[in-house]
Amino acid sequence: MSQSNDMPNQQAAFLSWLPRPVLSLFLLVVWLLLNNTTAPGHILLGGIIALIIPLLTQPLSTSRPRMKQPLLLLKYLLVMLYDIIICNVEVAILICGSMNKLTPGIIAVPLDLTDELPITLLANTISLTPGTVSAELSSDHKWLYVHALHLQDEQAAIEQIKTRYEQPLGEIFR
Repeated sequence: MSQSNDMPNQQAAFLSWLPRPVLSLFLLVVWLLLNNTTAPGHILLGGIIALIIPLLTQPLSTSRPRMKQPLLLLKYLLVMLYDIIICNVEVAILICGSMNKLTPGIIAVPLDLTDELPITLLANTISLTPGTVSAELSSDHKWLYVHALHLQDEQAAIEQIKTRYEQPLGEIFR
């Protein structure tokens, strides 16, 4: 019985010395690849670096939301890729036409997302889609301001961002 009670303590002690084991392994491999050798001295030095850097950077790390439905991420990426391709064609057609017909504008998208990572992914998705750029996030993180190259219907644009991008991100991270 005491052995099972010691297990969480041993795991906590291990994690205090090696807070991010995957990062440590990655650093060691990168060190060896950069030096193009597996000499014992380089393995030892790479191991020391792989232990020290995660320990020094641990106070800088923030908590990240966990993906609740990672398979939805694949669907989200496919939708995003489709939108990027379609918007590329639409923007090319707009640019080749008369510039007088363009109606640029800025819209304020109300956010239901609260965590920083999903908001960042939403802003990046909008910026990756040709014709739109995330311009600013309000200080209270409740509004995302988006610049659109050709804004015909503000409410439709907001609804499209919320249904195609924000809602799926909310499902992925909730």
